[in-house]
Amino acid sequence: MSISASCIWPRRWLLLYLLAHLFIKELYSLMEECHKIISVCVCVCVCVCVCVCVALLLHRGECRRLESGLRLSVGCPVLDELLRGGLPVGGVTELSGESGAGKTQLALQLCLSVQYPTQHGGLNSGAVYICTEDVFPSSRLQQLISDQSCLRSDVPPTLISRLQFSDHVYIEHTADLESLQVCLSRRVPLLLARGAVRLLVVDSVAALFRCEFQASDWLERTKQLLSFSSTLHHLSQEFNTPVLCINQRRHRDPPNPGRQEAPPLSSNVSPALGLAWANQVMVRLMMRRLQETVARGNQRSALRRLEVVFAPHLARDGRDAAVWREGVRGLTGIVGVF
Repeated sequence: MSISASCIWPRRWLLLYLLAHLFIKELYSLMEECHKIISVCVCVCVCVCVCVCVALLLHRGECRRLESGLRLSVGCPVLDELLRGGLPVGGVTELSGESGAGKTQLALQLCLSVQYPTQHGGLNSGAVYICTEDVFPSSRLQQLISDQSCLRSDVPPTLISRLQFSDHVYIEHTADLESLQVCLSRRVPLLLARGAVRLLVVDSVAALFRCEFQASDWLERTKQLLSFSSTLHHLSQEFNTPVLCINQRRHRDPPNPGRQEAPPLSSNVSPALGLAWANQVMVRLMMRRLQETVARGNQRSALRRLEVVFAPHLARDGRDAAVWREGVRGLTGIVGVF
């Protein structure tokens, strides 16, 4: 009896030891994961505080970057009225919408608008355009350049003819996050420091973060997203440069048969990358493609609507627009709707 007990008790103690060892190991692993989550949360809070401080200055009108000479005009009086002069200089603006809504069209237009002098809504410099998924639309850019005199009737034709638009649009293609980080940390700061560019466009911000991470990698994706956002804010603030990030939508709106008056804001639209990215954006704009078609002369275009989703200095409002040969224009009721 004593022999069997002496054999059983060591086994019990060994089992308890193994269970305690496994418990401590799991506890350490859990603490490590908690540490990672806490570090990400701290980074989120810091980035949000920076955005809130800038937004508060914008709302109070105490930010020098909101002066009239430091707004980047869209090149259309109707859309500039919606944006109170254009994109704010010194902040990250997101333009989201479904494919074919006109996001890239508006971004190309801004790449030309930035080259005008400040008295004509530009910043007297060039633009760097980073493509992360599609090939840069060079032919469309050339068409916009050739029709600048039609779009910008407020600018003297002699000034337009002197500007070498295509020489001041710098194009970068990044196929992964590593090449994107190299571009933003080396080549883009060099162009900004030399004064060659005053506008940074990323088209699109969601492509790389969607293809490189699985759903289970949300923690690592969030860390990379915050690092990317921090770099954009640093470039914008250090070089007093507007940053435009094109984003995608998670789903489409349900079809609306017949003509319906567009609401001032699409409540069922959900841009990609969730709250982690939304908290890093100072201004969020939405471009929608509606069911109707508009006509002007021999041109036809799907009806679009540019909406302000949120911004510290803008009202939640929207304007109808169309994409013509010369670019994106807001509608003033002089075109036919079908």
